[in-house]
Amino acid sequence: MSAADEKILTEVGTNEWQVVVFLLGNQYFAINVDKTREILRWPGVRDVPQTHKAMKGITTIRGEVIPLIDLRTYLDIEPCVELEHSKLIVAEFNRMKLGFVVDGVDRIYRINSDELDASLTGTFLGENALYVIKREGRNILLLDYERIVQVVNPTLAEQFKLDTKDISPDVRDKIGDPDDYKILVAEDSPLIRKLIQGALATGGFHNLEMVGHGKAAWDRLVEDFEDFDILLTDIEMPKMDGLTLTRRVKEDKRLAHIPVIVFSSVMAEDIKRKAQSIGADAQITKPEMHKLLETVISLLQKTSKRLESRVH
Repeated sequence: MSAADEKILTEVGTNEWQVVVFLLGNQYFAINVDKTREILRWPGVRDVPQTHKAMKGITTIRGEVIPLIDLRTYLDIEPCVELEHSKLIVAEFNRMKLGFVVDGVDRIYRINSDELDASLTGTFLGENALYVIKREGRNILLLDYERIVQVVNPTLAEQFKLDTKDISPDVRDKIGDPDDYKILVAEDSPLIRKLIQGALATGGFHNLEMVGHGKAAWDRLVEDFEDFDILLTDIEMPKMDGLTLTRRVKEDKRLAHIPVIVFSSVMAEDIKRKAQSIGADAQITKPEMHKLLETVISLLQKTSKRLESRVH
């Protein structure tokens, strides 16, 4: 094993990751470093007609045209700087690149998944904020960027939909009744959970259990002794991230046989190597719903004998 591989193994599964903290008005927000490509001064913008009010327009960065979303406009926050003094966070996830317009960028924090407080999500925080991170007397909000982008550009939601004509007609020939299989899904975004549920239902899979973080998935597997046929996990989650969950499952002799699919909006090369190093059976980048369904069927084919022995 090379020194590089040893470094990957020592870093993965620590339940730690990094976020870029930025300002909108007087409120601090955060975005995962893995989603962030660079931070720039205001590059200028060209208008695009008939778009969402938060869609600022498009700009060109090193020959590449990217859309700009003004998070202040989207969240109805009064800017504290003029547009030409704004900062641009260039982000890349779900196989797309775009820029988020913000007032200013503060710093990078290394955080633990335990620090993500989801107790106010969907109530006082609304649907746009997933977590509160408490640091140095600050309440930093971590936003649901996938949801924001789909609201601003609804056509992007089509990428997550699966056309029934793309479904192989011989699913039952391959694995039998899809509802005979129990699938555990660990995903923190309510929007993505709904989309995953819809995509798998299109393939005939309805026996799903959805949990909002890796710790809940781990508890179902270990403390409740539930026997699942496949585990589908996001990476960026509170309490226990997806890589830590995957490592624990693959290190546990009782659970190592369960196929694990890492399904994340960010799948950079270093993350792919980390997931592979801890035994993930497959890695898929959102929004590849067709590939997700194909992978689920393929992995279940390999474990169908286990299902038959359990039933008979």
